[in-house]
Amino acid sequence: MINWKKGKVIRIIDSSEQIQELEVECEGANCLAWNYPLLSGEAFVGDLVYLNTTAVQLKLGTGGYHFVIANLSRTPENKTGPGHIMKLRYTPYQLKVLSVEEQESPYHNDIKEFRSLEGTPVVVGTLHSMLAPAAAGCLAGKKQLRVVYVMTDGAALPLPLSRMVRTLKKEGIIAGTVTTGHAFGGDLESVNIYSGLIAAYQVLKADVIIVTMGPGIVGTGTKWGTTALEQGEIINAASILGGQPVAIPRISFADPRPRHQGVSHHTLTALGQVALREAVIALPELDNSQQSDLIKKQLEEARIFARHRVVFRDGSPALAYLAEMGIRVSSMGRDQSTDPAFFLAAGAAGSIAADLCK
Repeated sequence: MINWKKGKVIRIIDSSEQIQELEVECEGANCLAWNYPLLSGEAFVGDLVYLNTTAVQLKLGTGGYHFVIANLSRTPENKTGPGHIMKLRYTPYQLKVLSVEEQESPYHNDIKEFRSLEGTPVVVGTLHSMLAPAAAGCLAGKKQLRVVYVMTDGAALPLPLSRMVRTLKKEGIIAGTVTTGHAFGGDLESVNIYSGLIAAYQVLKADVIIVTMGPGIVGTGTKWGTTALEQGEIINAASILGGQPVAIPRISFADPRPRHQGVSHHTLTALGQVALREAVIALPELDNSQQSDLIKKQLEEARIFARHRVVFRDGSPALAYLAEMGIRVSSMGRDQSTDPAFFLAAGAAGSIAADLCK
């Protein structure tokens, strides 16, 4: 069920065609809210809006933001355009997009004539916070590489929610974006991960493709109940299409939950049982030998060494590159000073992918 509340827009904090950050008055208190003009129209100061307050009431990872469901003060402008593929299908918010695969698309033949990724490295992460250090790892040594981001529908569906993607595009660190499945808002839209990878290669001319879900993740504390398992399926897809999968293991020594200490149980399941094709597993070089020994033990017990090619790499150049660009990264409220292994693993994957480029 959705928790509905009525609010009034009292300030536009930030606004673009794809997303607005609002301050709203709701039941006598000032709150923050996201509005997607594509779904509910542009909001203005003084507008009365319906808010979805569910996640904030449950204290979930939305950053304390409500979401605008509908604008009671104005009807969104009806905009027509090409495309027949529906995303968020059979919901009140189903929206039409022009997907790269359909015949109206100027890229239809590019997708139709695809034969192979021809060994293009495909870096596969599980958390959105892996994107920036992975992309930086690609560019720290070979700054001329063209990096493309493919966002899955495993977490947030609207790509515009990601401030980090906006920053990385502005700084030229990623050259373009593709949203797959029910995710939307990328430079290109695709029906699934296969056509999303093809679009990144054929249309956006990627030297390296990075795939992660958007902000957020679904986890239940059980082995199989998490969207992070998509990592294994994406590895399979990249390999089937002729790419070189490079997996970012989720590693942490700051997460208080035992299941995420060292190598996360999500990673061990995705790489040890879901991935049926070989991938390069990027492991960061760590100064702490006890931490390194634990990682190796966990991977050995999960038979990762037997199934995949494990490569150790220094991930610190990626973090130095981000610092040089003035980009700060965090994950689950922790930054590279409090949880270095997490970010070093992503940086190592990007560095390995850069070396795999032809």
